[in-house]
Amino acid sequence: MKLFRRWRRQRHLRDAPIPEPLWEETTALLPLLAGLSNDEQQRLRELVTLFLNEKIFEPVEGLALPPAARLLIATQACLPILNLGLDWYEGWTAIIVYPGEFAHRGEMMDEDGVIHQHYQVMSGEAWPQGGVIFSLADVEASGQCDGYNVVIHEMAHKLDMHNGEVNGFPPLHAGMQPSAWSAAFSCAFIDMNRRIDNGEDTPIDPYCTEDAGEFFAVLSEYFFEQPALFKREYAQVYQQLSLFYRQDPAARLLHTPGSRTFNDAPPNSLFPTSSTPS
Repeated sequence: MKLFRRWRRQRHLRDAPIPEPLWEETTALLPLLAGLSNDEQQRLRELVTLFLNEKIFEPVEGLALPPAARLLIATQACLPILNLGLDWYEGWTAIIVYPGEFAHRGEMMDEDGVIHQHYQVMSGEAWPQGGVIFSLADVEASGQCDGYNVVIHEMAHKLDMHNGEVNGFPPLHAGMQPSAWSAAFSCAFIDMNRRIDNGEDTPIDPYCTEDAGEFFAVLSEYFFEQPALFKREYAQVYQQLSLFYRQDPAARLLHTPGSRTFNDAPPNSLFPTSSTPS
């Protein structure tokens, strides 16, 4: 099966390459790609080519989704797996695209056991047993090195889901230490909550404190979008993400790294302490 998939992918790369003008126009819209080597650019382009072939785009609400828009989504989606491989996105195919933000209907139970329906306006969503949803307006606002990237955010959730629950603990690679991951993320999570509770302005979106899964997803956005800032704030988390994604955007984008260090893990870690290596 793997041999057939490899053969099929190689044939697609040969027979259906992305047109050069379209690739150049799209990548020019994404400052976060700056600094990629020629080899990295070629590998990213190949990943994007295969991603576009293996995923199914489903525009809704009358949205016209031209090749350039699909390429914009695919390119940002493939950057996190540049050194991991497309198989990290296996098991799902659907990419639903709205023109703008969309409403999500959910249910919640109050203290008396009464179930209430609620609506939440969203720019993206990742389904545990399915694909992902994007607002095209938010996709077009991503990739500008300002810390916001709805595509990377939802792709981080999909990576997190590889070992089940969305808990900020994706499967770690052989050689990574689960205890180091848990300590770094837990300390940073506690620090972010403390700063917000104290009314401090933080350069990182406070939404990251919603839960451990959102913390991983939001920090993944900053890892690629504003790596120098992120590294100054939480150097140990940056190191763990660099090991996981097998990339160093701060070095690639030629920013001067700083550091914020935490030497001790909190007594009650908010993140798991084990993961399935890959």
